[in-house]
Amino acid sequence: MTSPGKQSMAVALPLALLALALAGTPVAGAKAPALADAAGNYRIASSSSIQFSVGQVGGSGGIAGRFTKFSGIFRIDGDEVGRSSVEFTLFPESVRSTERRIEDFLRSSAVFDAANHRTVTFRSTGVSQTGPDTATIEGVLTARGKSRKERFDVRLTDWNRRSISFTIRGSIRRSPYGMTVGTPIYSNVVEFDMNIRGQKR
Repeated sequence: MTSPGKQSMAVALPLALLALALAGTPVAGAKAPALADAAGNYRIASSSSIQFSVGQVGGSGGIAGRFTKFSGIFRIDGDEVGRSSVEFTLFPESVRSTERRIEDFLRSSAVFDAANHRTVTFRSTGVSQTGPDTATIEGVLTARGKSRKERFDVRLTDWNRRSISFTIRGSIRRSPYGMTVGTPIYSNVVEFDMNIRGQKR
């Protein structure tokens, strides 16, 4: 009843882009990276975490989960951040939750329909800096055969010459992707909270 995968993708790669946009800003405890230092090609590390939650009307309950299998690459353009790019793939079959029955439900045809739609993909269309260490990333998210433009907020948290770390937050409506089950008892909005690490290739 949630469509976390979509956001996850969108968020993960875009974060790296955000890091680029922040290139001229100091990060706590570290010297601010020059854009030329941050520029390059990265892959999303398996140590990243992609979590999501769907609230329940009334405040109590709700559904929380995470994805354990995903892949992605992103390129940071050292001359113009807006030309940076991100591609991300999420595998719904890898969804994990607090109970097996919830995991089975999320994989079922009522939600991700993992048997017929094995991946959720995200391709960025643009990135814009919003602050010294923050940015927004827009792109096309495709899930269950439906594609929509989505937007995520990213914040740079750490960096060195070989890797970049950032957080990604996003709210995505699940009904446009055909995931209407559970409404209105469960929120139509899926909240994503991701910690992404990009490893330089």
